[in-house]
Amino acid sequence: MQSIKLSYPSRAMNMKQKLCFTIMGFGKKTDYSTGRTYDLDKTYLNIIKPAVENAGYISIRADEIQDSSLIDKSMYALLIKAELVIADITTLNPNALYELGIRHAARPNYTIILKDKDGKIPFDLDHNRFLIYTHLGDDVGATEAKECQERLLNLITDIEKQKPVDSPLFTFLEGLNPHQISQTDYDQIISKLSEKEGHVFAVSEKAKLLMTKNDFADAALLWEKASSLLPDEHYFIQQHALCTYKSELPSKETSLLSALTILSKIYNQEDTNDPETLGLAGAIYKRIYSTTSDIETLKSSINAYKRGYIISGDYYTGENYASCLDVLSNASADVEEQVYCKYQSKTIRKEIISDITKKLFLDDTSQDKKWMYATLANCHFHLGNITDAETNEQLFLSSSPEGWEIETYQQHKPKPQI
Repeated sequence: MQSIKLSYPSRAMNMKQKLCFTIMGFGKKTDYSTGRTYDLDKTYLNIIKPAVENAGYISIRADEIQDSSLIDKSMYALLIKAELVIADITTLNPNALYELGIRHAARPNYTIILKDKDGKIPFDLDHNRFLIYTHLGDDVGATEAKECQERLLNLITDIEKQKPVDSPLFTFLEGLNPHQISQTDYDQIISKLSEKEGHVFAVSEKAKLLMTKNDFADAALLWEKASSLLPDEHYFIQQHALCTYKSELPSKETSLLSALTILSKIYNQEDTNDPETLGLAGAIYKRIYSTTSDIETLKSSINAYKRGYIISGDYYTGENYASCLDVLSNASADVEEQVYCKYQSKTIRKEIISDITKKLFLDDTSQDKKWMYATLANCHFHLGNITDAETNEQLFLSSSPEGWEIETYQQHKPKPQI
């Protein structure tokens, strides 16, 4: 993948240069109306930021300015004063919707709304003009990114020329005056932004780079720093926990217990509904079981995967759920529990096969087909459908999977019966 050059407001920022403030969640966020999870950083880096900078604006996103002292004042100032605001409401993130409401109440125009094609548009916004795009979940396709950059750039150019009113408030109520902030206050805020070092966005991007190099120990330290700057951001806590257990330092078991402690800030077995958090909890508990053989830990993994699968319908989570049920079926001394686990795992895999087959038939493939084939192969192998399994396995292997992807697939593939 081509490396991305990051640029931030510099010390030499010209206060007269136009600013675009982007409203959106960051990291991976889930749309609960569809169960889909999106990496919103990819939208910002591959669509919004390039288009905005090509239009002659300095691009600023909320996590590029956030710290404990400046957040509230700078946020509200930029929402009111920034020459352009772009709001990506793909997952209907409450903070993004709230901030969009402030912008619409403060300014009659120069606000653009983006959204992925899936999911519902809130009733109060369904009359607004949207830039709709297609997100693959983990990334935005190269062709889609290029086309959306051009569409967004053209949209920015059009609103600069025509200055249409895009605020519902200013559209329906005549005689309103836009809110104002003194230029002195605004210049002071921009000056502070120019001097800031170590933006949260920069920290998280460095952590992601270390993860691609399998340097999970150093990545964990950076995610911990990001989480300390924004303690309420669940994505940073998730990544901190993930890198902690993958580091296997100072030992595998200790790293897993440490990761579970980190995740406990946002996870409990009864109330958590975020699929990413549930999937991570399931993975940690499953790995703890592999080192301790504690049945209750395995059941905690099953509980997390089950909730995640029910909420999201994600086939990968479902396959993990079914796999853990298989393990419990073999480990349990309770005959009735053994029978239930075998029946339930079989039912889940049939559901997964039906869902993926339907998506492939309808070409509703917002996710990588490679993993669909891998999941179909494993499900068919477990159900004894060897011909279908081998067909999908070949489709997976012909999709040029990387080494770690083949290894992951093999880990889920059932071992031949002797």
